Amino acid sequence: MKRLCVYCGSSPGKSPEYVEVAKQLGREMAMRGLELVYGGASIGIMRTIADAVLNNGGKVTGVIPQVLVDKEVAHHHLSELIIVNSMHERKALMADLADGFIALPGGLGTLEELFEILTWAQLGLHRKPCALLNVENYYDALIAFLDHSVIEAFVQEKHRSMLLVETHPSALIDKLITYQAPIVERVLDVTNT
Repeated sequence: MKRLCVYCGSSPGKSPEYVEVAKQLGREMAMRGLELVYGGASIGIMRTIADAVLNNGGKVTGVIPQVLVDKEVAHHHLSELIIVNSMHERKALMADLADGFIALPGGLGTLEELFEILTWAQLGLHRKPCALLNVENYYDALIAFLDHSVIEAFVQEKHRSMLLVETHPSALIDKLITYQAPIVERVLDVTNT
């Protein structure tokens, strides 16, 4: 594993712990020689993790669409800043560059990115680990919902187990490094049609 993509908020959030854990994750990544791939912004938790990796001697690649560069939210002091034409191109390139994915606390964009990459894993389009860093119980309700989706037979347990969850950066990175993706054969259940 060489690069981790981190999805996270363009806001710092309400709790100072969100920012602190982003700093811890950035330091841990740099210490382990793991490069950061992220959305290229200079605001919120996005900037926090990028700066933490850089300040600890690590490498950061930001991928940002031109529309956000035009709004002056690009981080121009990264190891590499790649400017793309669309959000779709951004997400695809981030997925290609990364060997694993972590979602820190964030909003709709973070959730959308996480579920897209997790869906791609479910479909067998990649075998890379996907994870939540559950800071201050931020993702507890989401985790409970996913477990409920298994009970209600909308998500298979083997697909639910693809989403790793941890509360501490070092423990989460350990899980990502040792992750073994299940063999996925996507078969639609047509018994209820």
